[in-house]
Amino acid sequence: MFAIIGIVVVFGCLVAGYLMEHGNLRVLFQPAELVIIGGAAAGTVLIANPLQILKEIVGGIGAVFGSSKFTKQRYIESLKMMYELLQKARKEGLVALETDIEAPEKSPLFSKYKDFVGNHHLRDFVCDTMRMAVSGGVEVFDLDQMLDADMEVHHHDAAEPVTALSTMADSLPGLGIVACVLGVVITMGALGGPPEEIGHHVAAALVGTFLGILLCYGLVGPVASRMGKTTEEEHAFLGVLRVVMIAFLKGVAPIMAVEMGRRVVPGHVRPSFKEVEQACRNRGGSAEAAPAAADAAAAGG
Repeated sequence: MFAIIGIVVVFGCLVAGYLMEHGNLRVLFQPAELVIIGGAAAGTVLIANPLQILKEIVGGIGAVFGSSKFTKQRYIESLKMMYELLQKARKEGLVALETDIEAPEKSPLFSKYKDFVGNHHLRDFVCDTMRMAVSGGVEVFDLDQMLDADMEVHHHDAAEPVTALSTMADSLPGLGIVACVLGVVITMGALGGPPEEIGHHVAAALVGTFLGILLCYGLVGPVASRMGKTTEEEHAFLGVLRVVMIAFLKGVAPIMAVEMGRRVVPGHVRPSFKEVEQACRNRGGSAEAAPAAADAAAAGG
């Protein structure tokens, strides 16, 4: 939503300022320049990137114009889900999780969390980790290192479409100059003709440079930057899940493992201790939260 507002502000202020200087908007409408710059830019992306990254660029651009998936409520639900999972493991043993992690879409525990089940990477990140914990034979330190490597690889893959789009943005001013040079060539061929025709060709050439710079700094570059922030949000979300699982496997109680995960949630979407505790208590039947509630009641009394 804010991306759309930003684009409207950029182009609206540009047009408003141009009209304030008594400019003619028809002069800026140069379809040929757009074909040259836009087509060449799209061609460079096709040359430099495989099909998979091209698909991810399209999907990433679509996500830019939507709202963030990683809201405070999403974090609360995920921490609650992890609490239920770890509480089950603590009461019934890690082996009891086998049916949940082998078929999470059919699991009574996971099936309540559609966003988690629908995201194959998040689902596999949790289920594969707990599967290794169930099978045993892997030290917690080694498992933590493996999760770190997994996150690094995923972050690198998620950043590739951002890099490709940023490279395209960087090429736009140069392609604008190419369009301008072509316009100058046409202008030179029109010398000796009517002054109006020469003026039209010069204006078209200059518009090519203008469009290249505008599209770079006013549209494509900011979109690539926003895509990069989306990848950072997902990386932070995986980091929270990692902290919770590793803390539990080190022997920390589920409610404390969840609290350790809450502490690494980005500040602008971090839920409060009470919000997470309340969510876990409503769902998990908090045997561990009861002493804390009793202490709080005693302090209040």
